[in-house]
Amino acid sequence: MKTLTVALGARAYPIQIGTGLLSDPERYRPYLQGAQVMIVTNETVAPLYLERLRQALTEYQVREAILPDGEQYKTLDVWNRIFDALLDARFGRDCTLIALGGGVVGDMAGFAAACYQRGVAFIQVPTTLLAQVDSSVGGKTGINHPAGKNMIGAFYQPRAVIADTATLETLPQRELSAGLAEVIKYGFIRDAAFLDWLEAHLSEVLAREPDALSHVIQRSCEIKAEIVAADELEAGQRALLNFGHTFGHAIETGMGYGQWLHGEAVAVGMCMAADLSARLGWLSDTDLERVRRLVASAGLPVDPPPEVSAERFLELMAVDKKVLNGQLRLVLLRQLGEGAVTGDFDPDVLSATLHAWGH
Repeated sequence: MKTLTVALGARAYPIQIGTGLLSDPERYRPYLQGAQVMIVTNETVAPLYLERLRQALTEYQVREAILPDGEQYKTLDVWNRIFDALLDARFGRDCTLIALGGGVVGDMAGFAAACYQRGVAFIQVPTTLLAQVDSSVGGKTGINHPAGKNMIGAFYQPRAVIADTATLETLPQRELSAGLAEVIKYGFIRDAAFLDWLEAHLSEVLAREPDALSHVIQRSCEIKAEIVAADELEAGQRALLNFGHTFGHAIETGMGYGQWLHGEAVAVGMCMAADLSARLGWLSDTDLERVRRLVASAGLPVDPPPEVSAERFLELMAVDKKVLNGQLRLVLLRQLGEGAVTGDFDPDVLSATLHAWGH
Protein backbone atom coordinates (compact mmCIF):
# COMPACT_ATOMS: atom_id res chain seq x y z
CA MET A 1 0.00 0.00 0.00
CA LYS A 2 1.12 3.55 -0.78
CA THR A 3 -0.11 6.57 1.17
CA LEU A 4 -0.07 10.13 -0.12
CA THR A 5 -1.25 13.20 1.79
CA VAL A 6 -3.38 16.11 0.63
CA ALA A 7 -1.72 18.83 2.71
CA LEU A 8 -4.51 21.11 3.89
CA GLY A 9 -3.36 21.84 7.41
CA ALA A 10 -5.88 20.68 10.02
CA ARG A 11 -8.00 19.19 7.22
CA ALA A 12 -5.17 17.18 5.65
CA TYR A 13 -6.13 13.65 4.68
CA PRO A 14 -4.54 10.50 3.26
CA ILE A 15 -4.97 8.89 -0.14
CA GLN A 16 -4.37 5.17 0.36
CA ILE A 17 -3.64 3.17 -2.80
CA GLY A 18 -3.35 -0.61 -2.82
CA THR A 19 -4.99 -3.98 -3.40
CA GLY A 20 -7.59 -5.38 -1.00
CA LEU A 21 -8.06 -2.15 0.97
CA LEU A 22 -11.84 -2.09 0.58
CA SER A 23 -12.31 -5.12 2.87
CA ASP A 24 -9.88 -4.00 5.60
CA PRO A 25 -11.65 -2.57 8.71
CA GLU A 26 -8.46 -0.77 9.76
CA ARG A 27 -8.61 1.43 6.67
CA TYR A 28 -11.85 3.05 7.92
CA ARG A 29 -11.67 3.07 11.71
CA PRO A 30 -9.52 6.23 12.16
CA TYR A 31 -11.80 8.29 9.91
CA LEU A 32 -15.29 7.29 11.06
CA GLN A 33 -16.81 10.02 13.18
CA GLY A 34 -19.46 8.07 15.16
CA ALA A 35 -21.29 4.75 15.14
CA GLN A 36 -23.62 5.58 12.22
CA VAL A 37 -22.39 4.94 8.66
CA MET A 38 -24.33 5.59 5.45
CA ILE A 39 -22.88 3.90 2.37
CA VAL A 40 -23.84 5.72 -0.82
CA THR A 41 -23.42 3.56 -3.91
CA ASN A 42 -25.23 2.68 -7.13
CA GLU A 43 -27.06 -0.25 -8.71
CA THR A 44 -23.97 -1.39 -10.65
CA VAL A 45 -21.42 -1.25 -7.83
CA ALA A 46 -23.66 -2.49 -5.01
CA PRO A 47 -23.84 -6.15 -6.18
CA LEU A 48 -20.05 -6.20 -6.60
CA TYR A 49 -18.73 -4.50 -3.47
CA LEU A 50 -21.43 -3.42 -1.01
CA GLU A 51 -21.41 -6.63 1.04
CA ARG A 52 -17.62 -6.61 1.21
CA LEU A 53 -17.67 -3.08 2.62
CA ARG A 54 -20.46 -3.95 5.06
CA GLN A 55 -18.37 -6.84 6.37
CA ALA A 56 -15.53 -4.41 7.10
CA LEU A 57 -17.93 -2.28 9.17
CA THR A 58 -19.72 -4.86 11.31
CA GLU A 59 -19.17 -2.90 14.53
CA TYR A 60 -21.07 0.11 13.15
CA GLN A 61 -24.71 0.89 12.48
CA VAL A 62 -24.66 0.69 8.68
CA ARG A 63 -27.34 1.75 6.21
CA GLU A 64 -27.13 2.29 2.49
CA ALA A 65 -28.52 4.54 -0.22
CA ILE A 66 -28.39 2.78 -3.60
CA LEU A 67 -28.78 5.22 -6.48
CA PRO A 68 -29.36 4.58 -10.19
CA ASP A 69 -26.14 4.45 -12.22
CA GLY A 70 -25.20 7.15 -14.72
CA GLU A 71 -24.39 10.81 -15.26
CA GLN A 72 -28.03 11.45 -16.22
CA TYR A 73 -28.99 10.68 -12.59
CA LYS A 74 -26.66 13.29 -11.07
CA THR A 75 -29.70 15.44 -10.37
CA LEU A 76 -31.33 17.27 -7.49
CA ASP A 77 -34.10 14.66 -7.22
CA VAL A 78 -31.78 11.66 -7.07
CA TRP A 79 -29.39 13.49 -4.73
CA ASN A 80 -32.32 14.07 -2.36
CA ARG A 81 -32.67 10.28 -1.92
CA ILE A 82 -29.47 10.37 0.16
CA PHE A 83 -31.15 12.75 2.61
CA ASP A 84 -34.27 10.56 2.64
CA ALA A 85 -32.10 7.60 3.68
CA LEU A 86 -30.23 9.62 6.34
CA LEU A 87 -33.42 10.99 7.86
CA ASP A 88 -35.30 7.68 7.69
CA ALA A 89 -32.42 6.12 9.66
CA ARG A 90 -32.39 9.11 12.06
CA PHE A 91 -28.70 9.68 11.52
CA GLY A 92 -27.18 12.51 13.56
CA ARG A 93 -24.41 15.03 13.04
CA ASP A 94 -21.81 12.46 14.08
CA CYS A 95 -22.59 10.09 11.21
CA THR A 96 -20.18 9.36 8.35
CA LEU A 97 -21.04 8.94 4.67
CA ILE A 98 -18.95 6.55 2.57
CA ALA A 99 -19.01 7.05 -1.20
CA LEU A 100 -18.59 3.63 -2.83
CA GLY A 101 -18.44 3.99 -6.60
CA GLY A 102 -17.28 6.22 -9.41
CA GLY A 103 -17.25 9.95 -9.90
CA VAL A 104 -21.01 10.46 -9.90
CA VAL A 105 -21.45 8.64 -6.58
CA GLY A 106 -18.47 10.45 -5.06
CA ASP A 107 -19.66 13.88 -6.17
CA MET A 108 -23.22 13.32 -4.93
CA ALA A 109 -22.28 11.71 -1.62
CA GLY A 110 -19.69 14.41 -0.92
CA PHE A 111 -22.18 17.19 -1.65
CA ALA A 112 -24.75 15.48 0.58
CA ALA A 113 -22.15 15.25 3.36
CA ALA A 114 -21.41 18.97 2.94
CA CYS A 115 -25.09 19.82 3.36
CA TYR A 116 -26.55 17.27 5.81
CA GLN A 117 -26.98 19.02 9.14
CA ARG A 118 -24.54 21.63 7.76
CA GLY A 119 -21.71 19.16 7.31
CA VAL A 120 -20.86 15.59 8.34
CA ALA A 121 -17.79 13.41 7.76
CA PHE A 122 -17.33 11.43 4.57
CA ILE A 123 -14.86 8.97 3.08
CA GLN A 124 -14.22 8.31 -0.60
CA VAL A 125 -13.91 4.67 -1.74
CA PRO A 126 -13.52 5.11 -5.51
CA THR A 127 -14.07 2.04 -7.71
CA THR A 128 -13.34 3.46 -11.19
CA LEU A 129 -10.04 4.64 -12.63
CA LEU A 130 -11.44 8.13 -13.21
CA ALA A 131 -12.53 8.41 -9.58
CA GLN A 132 -9.25 6.97 -8.24
CA VAL A 133 -7.05 9.37 -10.21
CA ASP A 134 -9.22 12.47 -10.14
CA SER A 135 -12.72 13.00 -8.79
CA SER A 136 -12.27 11.41 -5.35
CA VAL A 137 -9.36 13.72 -4.53
CA GLY A 138 -9.64 17.44 -3.84
CA GLY A 139 -13.08 17.99 -2.37
CA LYS A 140 -15.04 19.10 -5.43
CA THR A 141 -18.58 17.85 -4.91
CA GLY A 142 -21.80 18.59 -6.72
CA ILE A 143 -24.65 17.79 -9.06
CA ASN A 144 -25.59 18.79 -12.59
CA HIS A 145 -28.18 21.27 -13.82
CA PRO A 146 -29.86 20.87 -17.23
CA ALA A 147 -28.07 24.07 -18.31
CA GLY A 148 -24.60 23.07 -17.13
CA LYS A 149 -22.52 20.29 -15.59
CA ASN A 150 -21.49 20.50 -11.91
CA MET A 151 -22.98 23.99 -11.57
CA ILE A 152 -24.43 23.24 -8.10
CA GLY A 153 -22.00 22.06 -5.44
CA ALA A 154 -19.46 22.80 -2.75
CA PHE A 155 -15.79 22.40 -1.93
CA TYR A 156 -15.86 19.81 0.85
CA GLN A 157 -12.91 17.56 1.65
CA PRO A 158 -13.20 13.87 2.60
CA ARG A 159 -11.60 12.43 5.74
CA ALA A 160 -9.75 9.87 3.61
CA VAL A 161 -9.58 8.39 0.11
CA ILE A 162 -9.27 4.60 0.03
CA ALA A 163 -8.46 3.45 -3.50
CA ASP A 164 -8.56 -0.32 -3.85
CA THR A 165 -6.97 -1.05 -7.21
CA ALA A 166 -8.52 -4.54 -7.25
CA THR A 167 -11.91 -2.93 -7.99
CA LEU A 168 -10.59 -1.99 -11.44
CA GLU A 169 -10.68 -5.69 -12.40
CA THR A 170 -14.46 -5.44 -12.83
CA LEU A 171 -14.36 -2.11 -14.68
CA PRO A 172 -15.60 -2.21 -18.30
CA GLN A 173 -12.87 -1.36 -20.84
CA ARG A 174 -14.77 1.74 -21.98
CA GLU A 175 -14.72 3.06 -18.39
CA LEU A 176 -11.01 2.27 -18.05
CA SER A 177 -10.28 4.32 -21.17
CA ALA A 178 -12.47 7.14 -19.87
CA GLY A 179 -10.39 7.24 -16.70
CA LEU A 180 -7.21 7.41 -18.77
CA ALA A 181 -8.34 10.79 -20.15
CA GLU A 182 -7.79 12.31 -16.70
CA VAL A 183 -4.46 10.48 -16.33
CA ILE A 184 -3.20 11.83 -19.67
CA LYS A 185 -4.39 15.30 -18.65
CA TYR A 186 -1.89 15.41 -15.78
CA GLY A 187 0.98 14.82 -18.21
CA PHE A 188 -0.24 17.52 -20.59
CA ILE A 189 -0.59 20.23 -17.93
CA ARG A 190 2.21 19.43 -15.50
CA ASP A 191 4.61 16.59 -16.23
CA ALA A 192 6.21 16.04 -19.64
CA ALA A 193 8.20 13.07 -18.27
CA PHE A 194 4.94 11.36 -17.21
CA LEU A 195 3.67 11.97 -20.75
CA ASP A 196 6.74 10.15 -22.11
CA TRP A 197 6.12 7.28 -19.68
CA LEU A 198 2.49 7.00 -20.74
CA GLU A 199 3.42 6.83 -24.41
CA ALA A 200 5.86 4.01 -23.63
CA HIS A 201 3.64 2.03 -21.25
CA LEU A 202 0.04 2.69 -22.32
CA SER A 203 -0.45 -0.88 -23.57
CA GLU A 204 0.46 -2.19 -20.10
CA VAL A 205 -2.04 0.15 -18.47
CA LEU A 206 -4.77 -0.89 -20.91
CA ALA A 207 -3.93 -4.53 -20.13
CA ARG A 208 -4.39 -3.67 -16.42
CA GLU A 209 -0.92 -4.77 -15.39
CA PRO A 210 -0.89 -4.04 -11.63
CA ASP A 211 2.43 -2.18 -11.50
CA ALA A 212 1.50 0.05 -14.43
CA LEU A 213 -1.94 0.82 -12.98
CA SER A 214 -0.47 1.52 -9.57
CA HIS A 215 2.04 3.93 -11.11
CA VAL A 216 -0.55 5.94 -13.05
CA ILE A 217 -2.84 6.19 -10.01
CA GLN A 218 -0.01 7.25 -7.71
CA ARG A 219 1.49 9.83 -10.09
CA SER A 220 -1.93 11.27 -10.95
CA CYS A 221 -2.83 11.61 -7.26
CA GLU A 222 0.56 13.17 -6.47
CA ILE A 223 0.03 15.88 -9.07
CA LYS A 224 -3.55 16.53 -8.04
CA ALA A 225 -2.74 16.60 -4.30
CA GLU A 226 0.08 19.07 -4.95
CA ILE A 227 -2.19 21.43 -6.93
CA VAL A 228 -5.10 21.17 -4.47
CA ALA A 229 -2.83 21.86 -1.49
CA ALA A 230 -1.60 25.04 -3.21
CA ASP A 231 -5.04 26.25 -4.35
CA GLU A 232 -7.91 24.45 -2.64
CA LEU A 233 -10.72 26.76 -3.79
CA GLU A 234 -9.53 27.25 -7.38
CA ALA A 235 -8.46 30.87 -7.11
CA GLY A 236 -5.59 30.23 -9.51
CA GLN A 237 -3.59 27.18 -10.56
CA ARG A 238 -6.21 24.56 -9.62
CA ALA A 239 -8.13 25.62 -12.73
CA LEU A 240 -5.35 23.86 -14.71
CA LEU A 241 -7.01 20.59 -13.69
CA ASN A 242 -9.89 21.57 -15.99
CA PHE A 243 -7.79 21.16 -19.13
CA GLY A 244 -10.22 19.93 -21.81
CA HIS A 245 -13.17 20.26 -19.46
CA THR A 246 -14.80 23.43 -20.80
CA PHE A 247 -15.11 21.88 -24.27
CA GLY A 248 -15.85 18.48 -22.70
CA HIS A 249 -18.64 19.72 -20.44
CA ALA A 250 -20.23 21.40 -23.46
CA ILE A 251 -20.25 18.02 -25.23
CA GLU A 252 -21.75 16.24 -22.21
CA THR A 253 -24.47 18.84 -21.76
CA GLY A 254 -25.12 19.29 -25.47
CA MET A 255 -25.45 15.57 -26.15
CA GLY A 256 -27.48 14.88 -22.99
CA TYR A 257 -25.90 13.64 -19.76
CA GLY A 258 -24.87 10.01 -19.96
CA GLN A 259 -24.59 9.79 -23.77
CA TRP A 260 -20.85 10.43 -23.62
CA LEU A 261 -18.78 9.35 -20.62
CA HIS A 262 -17.08 12.24 -18.85
CA GLY A 263 -13.62 10.99 -19.80
CA GLU A 264 -14.61 10.60 -23.46
CA ALA A 265 -15.84 14.21 -23.58
CA VAL A 266 -12.71 15.45 -21.79
CA ALA A 267 -10.54 13.53 -24.28
CA VAL A 268 -12.09 15.40 -27.20
CA GLY A 269 -11.96 18.62 -25.16
CA MET A 270 -8.19 18.18 -24.71
CA CYS A 271 -7.75 17.73 -28.46
CA MET A 272 -9.81 20.88 -29.10
CA ALA A 273 -7.84 22.87 -26.48
CA ALA A 274 -4.58 21.63 -28.04
CA ASP A 275 -5.86 22.69 -31.46
CA LEU A 276 -6.54 26.19 -30.11
CA SER A 277 -3.11 26.25 -28.43
CA ALA A 278 -1.52 25.40 -31.80
CA ARG A 279 -3.49 28.16 -33.55
CA LEU A 280 -2.11 30.59 -30.96
CA GLY A 281 1.41 29.46 -31.85
CA TRP A 282 2.06 27.69 -28.53
CA LEU A 283 2.15 24.11 -29.86
CA SER A 284 3.70 22.82 -33.06
CA ASP A 285 1.87 20.62 -35.56
CA THR A 286 4.04 17.77 -34.25
CA ASP A 287 2.87 18.46 -30.68
CA LEU A 288 -0.75 18.52 -31.84
CA GLU A 289 -0.37 15.21 -33.60
CA ARG A 290 1.25 13.76 -30.47
CA VAL A 291 -1.76 14.84 -28.39
CA ARG A 292 -4.24 13.24 -30.77
CA ARG A 293 -2.17 10.05 -31.11
CA LEU A 294 -1.89 9.52 -27.35
CA VAL A 295 -5.60 10.17 -26.78
CA ALA A 296 -6.57 7.79 -29.59
CA SER A 297 -4.13 5.14 -28.31
CA ALA A 298 -6.00 5.15 -25.00
CA GLY A 299 -9.15 4.09 -26.86
CA LEU A 300 -10.70 7.55 -26.69
CA PRO A 301 -12.39 9.76 -29.29
CA VAL A 302 -10.49 12.74 -30.69
CA ASP A 303 -13.25 14.50 -32.67
CA PRO A 304 -16.35 16.28 -31.31
CA PRO A 305 -19.84 15.02 -32.14
CA PRO A 306 -21.31 16.66 -35.27
CA GLU A 307 -24.59 17.10 -33.39
CA VAL A 308 -23.08 19.96 -31.33
CA SER A 309 -22.63 22.97 -33.64
CA ALA A 310 -19.98 25.65 -33.16
CA GLU A 311 -22.71 28.06 -32.07
CA ARG A 312 -24.05 25.56 -29.54
CA PHE A 313 -20.52 25.03 -28.20
CA LEU A 314 -20.15 28.76 -27.55
CA GLU A 315 -23.56 28.92 -25.90
CA LEU A 316 -22.76 26.02 -23.58
CA MET A 317 -19.20 27.17 -22.85
CA ALA A 318 -20.59 30.49 -21.61
CA VAL A 319 -22.10 28.51 -18.69
CA ASP A 320 -18.76 27.51 -17.20
CA LYS A 321 -17.27 27.99 -13.74
CA LYS A 322 -14.16 29.62 -15.22
CA VAL A 323 -16.20 32.49 -16.71
CA LEU A 324 -15.27 35.68 -14.81
CA ASN A 325 -16.93 39.06 -15.41
CA GLY A 326 -18.58 37.59 -18.47
CA GLN A 327 -15.26 36.54 -19.99
CA LEU A 328 -14.59 32.95 -20.96
CA ARG A 329 -11.25 31.62 -19.72
CA LEU A 330 -9.77 28.40 -21.06
CA VAL A 331 -7.01 26.04 -19.99
CA LEU A 332 -4.55 25.79 -22.87
CA LEU A 333 -1.02 24.44 -23.32
CA ARG A 334 2.03 26.73 -23.52
CA GLN A 335 3.92 23.54 -24.34
CA LEU A 336 3.42 19.85 -23.64
CA GLY A 337 3.78 19.54 -19.85
CA GLU A 338 2.84 23.17 -19.13
CA GLY A 339 -0.78 24.31 -18.90
CA ALA A 340 -1.98 27.92 -18.65
CA VAL A 341 -5.34 29.47 -17.78
CA THR A 342 -6.09 32.41 -20.06
CA GLY A 343 -8.89 34.61 -21.35
CA ASP A 344 -6.45 36.39 -23.62
CA PHE A 345 -7.23 34.90 -27.01
CA ASP A 346 -8.89 36.20 -30.15
CA PRO A 347 -12.52 34.97 -30.33
CA ASP A 348 -11.95 34.38 -34.05
CA VAL A 349 -9.23 31.86 -33.23
CA LEU A 350 -11.63 30.00 -30.90
CA SER A 351 -14.22 30.12 -33.68
CA ALA A 352 -11.67 28.62 -36.10
CA THR A 353 -11.09 25.71 -33.70
CA LEU A 354 -14.82 25.13 -33.27
CA HIS A 355 -15.38 25.19 -37.04
CA ALA A 356 -12.36 22.96 -37.78
CA TRP A 357 -14.53 19.86 -37.68
CA GLY A 358 -17.06 21.19 -40.16
CA HIS A 359 -19.51 22.41 -37.50
